[in-house]
Amino acid sequence: MNLGLEGKVALVGAASRGLGAAIARILAEEGCTVEICSRSLDRVGHTADVISSNTGSTVIASEVDVTDADEITAWVEDSASRNGHLDIVIPNAGGPPAGSFVDTAPSDWDAGYELTLRSAMTFAAASKPHLVAGGSMLYLTSSSVKEPISSLVLSNVFRAGVAALAKTLASDWASDAIRVNQLIPGRIATERLDELDAYTAGQRGIAVADVRDQMQASIPLGRYGVPEEFANAAVFLVSPAASFITGATLQVDGGALKSVF
Repeated sequence: MNLGLEGKVALVGAASRGLGAAIARILAEEGCTVEICSRSLDRVGHTADVISSNTGSTVIASEVDVTDADEITAWVEDSASRNGHLDIVIPNAGGPPAGSFVDTAPSDWDAGYELTLRSAMTFAAASKPHLVAGGSMLYLTSSSVKEPISSLVLSNVFRAGVAALAKTLASDWASDAIRVNQLIPGRIATERLDELDAYTAGQRGIAVADVRDQMQASIPLGRYGVPEEFANAAVFLVSPAASFITGATLQVDGGALKSVF
């Protein structure tokens, strides 16, 4: 299938590693010009160089702290100015730290809001004037939007807000032919998942390997996913091949979520 992405301009947040980097790479393979960011210019610059070298596409790296609304806005506007417009925006921002409600201080709530929900709103506000008809925004959320996770209270609360934002924007922006969807990762093998497994192991007093065995046993497909499997779904959703899909929620989780809706 030709996804129709050749020559499109895509912006992917928090893309120096993990899911963001995997999405950026596949977008570049499909012929997009890709703008990526991270708090570490060295790390995101290396990622951009590797992707560009391997794909032949233009990949531009910028240093951006997505907890800073002004930095997000400046990056989006600079990217749009450089390329003339935007076709695809993926406001990835990583995940807030693990923790239960009783372990979460007021300052943690403030930081979680800035990282997860406010950044999502800022990306939308900054990107909308530059997204062309036929454009697409894709939010990466969490299975916690459907089934709260006991050790991820910040994610439970703020990712749910992002999910509601995505659904709202899908309706609001449809008249401008801009699609908005959300993609839910299950247990995908990234450094973020390593951190969460280590946290769970510490809470339970067991080995990390035992946590992984238990988690994989709970997934119908019997394993963790790899970033490319998630990225393939993301790239399809933002492509013209998905031109009649908006306001949708897709999970890439090996069947882990059991809910019907």
